[in-house]
Parts: sequence; structure tokens; C-alpha cells
Amino acid sequence: RESDHRAWTPVSYTVTRQNATVQGLTEGKAYFFRIAAENIIGMGPFTETTKELVIRDPITVPDRPEDLEVKAVTKNSVTLTWNPPKYNGGSDITMYVLESRLIGKEKFHKVTKEKMLDRKYTVEGLKEGDTYEYRVSACNIVGQGKPSFCTKPITCKDEIAPPSLDLDFRDKLIVRVGEAFSLTGRYSGKPAPKVTWLKDDIVVKEDDRTKIKTTPTTLCLGILKSVREDSGKYCVTVENSTGSRKGFCQVNVVDRPSPPVGPVIFDEVHKDHMIVSWKPPLDDGGSEITNYIIEKKDAHRDMWMPVTSATVKTTCKIPKLLEGREYQIRIYAENLYGISDPLISDEMKAKDRFRVPDAPEQPIIKDVTKDSAVVVWNKPYDGGKPITNYIVEKKETMATRWVRVTKDPIFPSTQFKVPDLLEGCQYEFRVSAENEIGIGDPSPPSKPIFARDPIAKPSPPVNPEAIDKTKNSVDLSWQPPRHDGNGKIIGYLVEYQKVGDEEWKKANLTADSCPETKYKVTGLTEGLTYKFRVKAVNAAGESEPAYVPDPVEVKDRLEPPELILDANMAREQHVRAGDTLRLSAVIKGVPFPKVSWKKEDHEVSPKADIEVTGVGSKLEIRNTVHEDGGVYSLTVENPAGSKTVSVKVVVLDKPGPPRNLQVSEVRSDSCYLTWMEPEDDGGSVITNYVVERKDVASAQWVAISSSSKKRSHMAKYLIEGTQYLFRVAAENQFGRGPYVETLKPIKAIDPLHPPGPPKNLHHVDVDKTEVSLVWNRPDRDGGAEITGYLVEYQEDGADEWTKFQTVPMLDCVVTGL
Repeated sequence: RESDHRAWTPVSYTVTRQNATVQGLTEGKAYFFRIAAENIIGMGPFTETTKELVIRDPITVPDRPEDLEVKAVTKNSVTLTWNPPKYNGGSDITMYVLESRLIGKEKFHKVTKEKMLDRKYTVEGLKEGDTYEYRVSACNIVGQGKPSFCTKPITCKDEIAPPSLDLDFRDKLIVRVGEAFSLTGRYSGKPAPKVTWLKDDIVVKEDDRTKIKTTPTTLCLGILKSVREDSGKYCVTVENSTGSRKGFCQVNVVDRPSPPVGPVIFDEVHKDHMIVSWKPPLDDGGSEITNYIIEKKDAHRDMWMPVTSATVKTTCKIPKLLEGREYQIRIYAENLYGISDPLISDEMKAKDRFRVPDAPEQPIIKDVTKDSAVVVWNKPYDGGKPITNYIVEKKETMATRWVRVTKDPIFPSTQFKVPDLLEGCQYEFRVSAENEIGIGDPSPPSKPIFARDPIAKPSPPVNPEAIDKTKNSVDLSWQPPRHDGNGKIIGYLVEYQKVGDEEWKKANLTADSCPETKYKVTGLTEGLTYKFRVKAVNAAGESEPAYVPDPVEVKDRLEPPELILDANMAREQHVRAGDTLRLSAVIKGVPFPKVSWKKEDHEVSPKADIEVTGVGSKLEIRNTVHEDGGVYSLTVENPAGSKTVSVKVVVLDKPGPPRNLQVSEVRSDSCYLTWMEPEDDGGSVITNYVVERKDVASAQWVAISSSSKKRSHMAKYLIEGTQYLFRVAAENQFGRGPYVETLKPIKAIDPLHPPGPPKNLHHVDVDKTEVSLVWNRPDRDGGAEITGYLVEYQEDGADEWTKFQTVPMLDCVVTGL
């Protein structure tokens, strides 16, 4: 019991030795202890300790201090530091004792006179040139501990070291106006160096914005609310008797530029535009001028309108002015850091005194030959100054560049014969007028003309003939005329006449509807006989007709169907799932055959698009799925016969899910999985299976095998007692199919066995009709938690055991004996 409590607390019930260890006591508290002996009859009297016992660890002297170091040495002093001992002996350190030994002497002498707890001490009053060793000891209430390891021999003399300089800034620094900046670093040297700051070779002095801070090891120059004048080359010098070191930094304090320098000069003034110029800003803000922003304003309005914001030149054209209005111009300079205040011009009126001539009207072209043409135009308004020259230009119709036809002046005549044209080329012409102010706008282009001699009507077409016919049409063919009349053949006119009639009817109304040397005449009556003739047409008119030699009877020409297969109609067609399946073939036959597509002798899927043209047929299925695979057949049929072709289509896809996933041979750390291959392999060989597991308490599936080619797997490294789900998916070259998952969780446990026998069964009390028994748990529980203990008894000499009862605890009182 605690000394200030009256209640006793039991420590142990079954101590058979003559000693015991008491656990769970509180350090610093006082306790009394008592003990009693016990036999089968009962417990004897207690024996109590005579005085209280205070609980604490044993106290010893401290360990030796650590890391004794020399921090500074002069000719008459030594400064040392150290760390406390790892263990203070169980009591707080009360003082440290520092001792020294003069080299050549045997004994150490105490250096510290009074009680010292600091772990830094400077030994003073030493003699220059003497050499010492030092050691330090720690003391507590028990006494003085072991001394630390000695320092190396230390000779009293002043140390000399040249200055060193370590700067935190680079050679260049850019700062925005108004921001603060600092230049910092570290330095050393013995004796202590002197630190000096310079800007452009002038000593920097402290003021309200400039702050200098120097410590024995660090240096700093700080400037608050920087201005442009703070730009310059800064230098820091660290100097002592042994030498000096310097560091440099070019600081550029940047800002938006000052306004451009005026006045704004109006170099040219016209009724619709002006050209102005100005000078660059006196201060570019420490950064190159990247742009000038120019705006204009009608003097009688308050709104400024942008002219341009993308020029670096100090001159600009101000366009889109209204004649007679007065304008002001506003100009800003811009650099990377902002836009300057503006420079504003005086007012200036937009007007012309004289101007260039107006554009002539559209010129007329006459007397065209294969290499020349005459251009004629009317004189335009001269702009207030006499016209001194006309400029005639030409270009081919499909070209974009205009070319002057002569460098010689053309005046005062208002027509000009243009030479050197290329025969057969198409040209356009335009004319501009010129006075002393300049060259006016060009006229609208003339109508296009071809450079060629005058044309005549062509000769008739050659050898017209009927090359094919149906029950309502006839196909004609011929050769071009031998002479085109020096003009391009525009096309042909085809006419037909029913035998016995006098009227010729036109099969096509215009020549340009038949530019080629063939034509299909439709709308004819089956069984009748027709005559045909053809005329050639150029720009001069129609030729004489050329006749098909014999009349043609209109009726069908029978030809059996013929199929010319495209590459996608090979015997077997493979297509990826999701891609588009295309099957097509060229179809021939007279009359054109009836077309039908089948799949496995049934109608094709409604999702299939079937297209039939006059020359062939195409079947197309978008976003194919596995069910779209099979044998497709194309049948063509007309009165002359029929023909059928087939193609096997295989839709390649990911495999289906494996089948019949089973779990067997469950152990505490493993189980055995088996499954069957998928019903559908996706048209490709199964390359591997992916096996995953998941703790039922987790949402994350974990892969345990991704390359197995077998249809079974031993799942290892399970955690005993944890419930798991398993799933398996098949993979082929087109991807991974859906998973099949176990229907219920599998618990990782070993098969159960009966537990082992309880241990150390003995009685603790006996009466005339009952016995109190106790025992310990068995060594093995058989793989499951023990639910109870069956107690039986047997009379001495008897053979049979009698069941008493099943109890859940490790003790039992057997009654009724």
C-alpha cells in the first residue's frame, strides 16, 4: 500500500518462491509491503515492512561531458564549448569543472573558480606562446564524474585569415520601381574585416530608404521603395590587414517609360489620312521600348479611337479620316513594365488641295488577234492637275499580278495597241491616269478576251455511231471535227428523228451539256426505229450535222450478270470490333441486275447500310460487334441469269468472361482457383488470364497474376482470418475481356481440428461434497477459438468417467460428490 493510504492492494496470489518482483509502482512515491504464507488449510498471518520505501532509480556520478571544442584562440585567451553528458547519473548537473595542463607538466589544474553551469568558458590571462590541454567534468549531488577527453594541444597566439566573401545575389538584379531590394551575404577573416558598400564608385550612406546592417559574420544593404535613380553598379568590399575581397551587382530599377518627346509633327496631310512623327521618350524606364500606341480623336468629340498598337517606328499613318474634320493625335510609349503618359498633338484638319486623277471607266477591247489587242478608254477627271500619262496593264485571267504593257509614256491618246500576247491565253486589261501628284486608282478590269484570230464554225463531227441500246435509250459515240474553226469546241448538240417523221428533236438543249464525244439519248419508245445526228458547236456557231449511218431499233440487249469483286470481298474478311465493315463489288449486266445481300441465308441486320448504284453495290456496317460476324452473300440476277459470291466476316474483339470460377484448398495463407475458358475467344487466341483479389473491407482490387496461360492459379500470401473475393478475366491481342467474380467471400483459415488437452489441472480447495479445480489453456486451439471446457469425474477404482458440465472459464467447482 502507498504510505498515505490505508487499503492494501494484492500483488500476487500464487507466489511459491521466497521472493517477488512488484511491478507498476510510481517513481517518487513511498510504499509499505506485507506477505503471508498459505497452505491447503488456509492463509497465515501477514508480516509487514517496518518502514516505508521510496521508489527511485539508483543515483551515480554523471558520465563524461561530450564534444569539448576550441572555438577561439588569441595570444592570451582560449574559448571552449562542450555538450552535457549523455547520462546525468540520475540527478541534475549542479556544475562543470574545467581543467588545464601546461604541456610539459604532469598535473591538471582547475581553471573555473566558482560554481559554473554554462557550457562555454573563456580562459584568460594566458601567456603568449604557451601550449595547453583542456578537459571538463560534470558534477551532481553524488559527486564529480569522469573528465571528458582532452583537447589537442593549443598554443596561445593570434590567428590570421584573409577575408572570404559568400554573396546571396547574382551579377545582375532587376527591380520594379517602388519595390524594396536587398543585397546580402556572409564574410569571415581574422582580424575582423571592415565592410564598405559603394554605388558607381561612391560610398553608400544610410538614409530613410537605405539601410546597412553588418554583423560579425553577415552583411546586408537594403533599399526601400526603390526609384529609377537607385539603378547602378553596387560593390561591397571586405578588407583586413591580410587582403580584401569584392563583390559586384548591376541593379536596374525599371519602370514604365516617360512620354514620347513632342511636338507631334504632321509630315503629310490629306483628306482621308495623315502621316505624323515624334521623338522617343527621354527615359525608356530601363527597358527597351517595345511598342507605340497611337490614337486619334475628332476635335469635336470626346472619344479616342485606336489607330495602331503594334509599331516600334516613330512615324505612323493615320487612316480613315473624314475630309474637313479637325483631329488630335495621342501617342503612348510602352515597354515590358507598362505604358507611359501620353503625348497629345495640336488640332489638324484633314483636307487635300490637289489629288491624283480619278480611275477611268472600264476599258473596251477591239481588233483582237492571236498576238495583239487594242485597248480604248475615256479620259477621267484629272484631280486639279493635268494628266501627264496613262498606264495600261494586262494580266492573264487566272493570274494575280498585273504587268505594265509598255514603259513609254501614253499621252494624249486614249487608246493603245497591246503587242506580244500569247496565242490562246485569256487576258484582262486596266488603265490608270497619272498627274504630278501621283498615279490614280486603276479602272475596273476589261471583259476577258482570248488572244486568237477571228474564228469560224467548225466542221461536222466524224464517224458518229450507236454503240449500245436498251428498251428506252441509245448510247452514241463520235470523234471530234477535223477543223475547229480556230475556236474551242464548246460541246455537241444531239438530235433524233422517228423513222417516217420529218421533225428532228433535240436530245440536249445546250452544247455545254455534252462536252464529250459521247451521249446517252433517253426517253425513247421500245420497239420503234430512230435516226440520229450530231453537230459540233464553238463560239462562232453550229457545224453541219453528221448522221449515224443506219436507223436504230430501240430494245434491250441481254447480257448475263457479272461480278467484279473489290479487295474487301476476299474469301475471309477480318474487322476490329467498333470499326466499320465494308463489302463492295462492281456489277455488270444488261439489263442491270437485281441486287440482294444475305447473311447466313437470312436478311442482313437492319443496322447495315446497303447502297446500289448503276455500276455496283456496297454494304456497310458501322460500329461492328461480335454478332455481326458470319457468311455474307451477294446475289445479282437479271433475265439472262444470276451470280452469287460469299465472304466470311470475322469480327475481332476482346474475349468473353471465363466460366465456372471455383475456389478450393482454402488455407490460412492460400487457396486454389480454377476456371474454364470463355465461350467466346473474340476471334483470336487467348494469350493470358488476369487474376485479381480484393479484401471485402477494401474497395481496391489487387492483381496477383497477369501473365498466366493456365486455367488455374494458387493464390498465396493471404492474411489469416481475412475474407477475400477473387475475379478472373481473359486477354487476347485485342484487349482484356470482362471479369468473372466469386459469388461469395472466401475466409483464409486452416481446416479446423479438436483442441489440445488443458494443462496443469489441480485442485485449490476440498470439502466433503465438493472440489474446486483450476487449470491452464491448452497449447493448441485446433484452428478456432475455444468455446468451453468439459469437466468429468471418476470414483477411485471405477472404469467409467461421469460428465459433470461444460464451463467457459479456467476453473470449476465440482459438487454432489
